[in-house]
Order: sequence, then C-alpha cells, then structure tokens
Amino acid sequence: MAEYFPGFEQRRIETSGANVSLVVGGRGPPVLLLHGYPQTHLMWRKLAPRLAAEFTVVAPDLRGYGDSSKPPAGPDSMNYSKRALAQDQVETIAALGFERFMVAGHDRGARVAHRLARDHPERVERLALLDIVPTLYRFETMDQKAATASYHWFFLIQPGGLPERLIGAEPEFFLRSMLRDPAVFGPEIFADYLRCYKNPETIRATCDEYRAGASIDLEHDRADRGRHLTMPLLVLWGQRSSQGSGYDVLAVWRDHAETVSGHPVASGHFLAEEAPEETYHALSGFFRGKSA
Repeated sequence: MAEYFPGFEQRRIETSGANVSLVVGGRGPPVLLLHGYPQTHLMWRKLAPRLAAEFTVVAPDLRGYGDSSKPPAGPDSMNYSKRALAQDQVETIAALGFERFMVAGHDRGARVAHRLARDHPERVERLALLDIVPTLYRFETMDQKAATASYHWFFLIQPGGLPERLIGAEPEFFLRSMLRDPAVFGPEIFADYLRCYKNPETIRATCDEYRAGASIDLEHDRADRGRHLTMPLLVLWGQRSSQGSGYDVLAVWRDHAETVSGHPVASGHFLAEEAPEETYHALSGFFRGKSA
C-alpha cells in the first residue's frame, strides 16, 4: 500500500507496551493522524500526502489494529485503555525526534487523541477530533436511537469470547456491515482492511479496546470531569453520521475545552474517505493556525 503514501517511509517503533507500525513523511511541524475502527492508517491516504507538503505527517496503526502488535488485554483491559494507546503515540513521536506535535483523530483514534491531550497537554499544540463526542458523555446520554446506531459498542464488550467467535465466523460480512458502504473505500482498500481484520488477534484486540472504553476509560474520564482542555480544539462531524446525531456537538465540546471551533462536513461517519477535500481544508487550515 506504499503507493498511497508516496515519499513516506514505513517504520516500526517499539514502545514500552507495543510494537507500532506506521508511515512517516513530509517536512515541517509534526502532525499525528490516528485512525478509527475498523480501519488502519490507510484511512488517511487521501489527506496525508497533501498534508505532507506542509507538515511531517505520522500515521500509525493503533495498538491492536492493522500491523501493530496485539498484546494481551491485561487486568481490566488496561493494555487497551486510551491511556495506554496514547502513551504509545507519545513514545512513537519522541522516537521520531519530536516533543510537541499536533494531532487529529477519527472515531476510536479521536478517543485516543482526546486522552492523549488530557494526559500529556504539554505535548499537544493543537487537537482535531473527527465525529465523536466524549466517551463518558455519550454513555451517560445514550438513548434508544443512539444505542441502536452504535449497537457494536455493547456487542464488542461482551465477555467470554462471544463477539470474537461470532465475528470470526464471518469477518468479511461483519466488516462490510461496519463500513456500511464498502464502495466508498474501493476494492483494494477494503481488501487490505479485511486482510488485517481477518486476523483473529485483531478481532480479539479490538474487542478488548472497546471493553476498555466501557470500563477503565470511563474511570479515567470521571477523574478528569470538569477539567477543560486548554489547547485549541477543532471538531468536525458528518452531517449524515449517527455519531453526532441528536447532539449540539460544539456545545458539548465547549463543556470540555476552552477554545473550540468546528462545523459539520457533508459526509457520513468516515469523513476523511467520504469527503476528503473538505476534511483536508479544515485540518490543514487548523494546523496552520486558522479557525474553522
């Protein structure tokens, strides 16, 4: 898949908890791009090469996803907490020679980015979050409509290997259902997402990441309740996405951060792949210091 990231270097970096697979390219201030579920760094293929004209772009596979390592969950799924995944990224960026950086995350990657900004505010210059509201807020405000749209939040956390076994029986069917419209991604990209997702350890690890999201992550979020992020925050959400449906997204995030800008994008949930032009201009402008 190197052809989607021309001029980028493929790297593997050992952190204190995982082995992270990534691509890095470009020059200028560092920008970290974090993908969502059930994808890999390939979700940034339409944006990363363009951003690399102005920034040093780092696009990893999160721990448990893609070609990164998939350690055991540990007690309380601690090894898949957003805190652990965020620590991977701090160590990865440091290994590349950077102390401070900007970060954009989508879906689960946005939740990692949110935790990264809370645990390491001195590292994050600017933060962009795509198509999420805070995890604790979403759980506390979940109604029937939201739970139906995000049923996998409750399916993937079931214990005893239940989701692993059911998904493992039909991984392609499940992946197609999660991506909703695989034609958006194209056959080659879908095939690579499927290559990674058919690995039983990927299925297990990503279930563990959701389990952490419904347990240890909420403890961390409750401990931070009332503490506002201080770096500039950009929030984008899909007009046709269920993730922002029913929420005043800007108002929600203004209860969690001091300086918030953002707007809806004419897309579904997968902004960077469904509406790459609008998403690129929003992110590049924000990373150059402009408001949305």
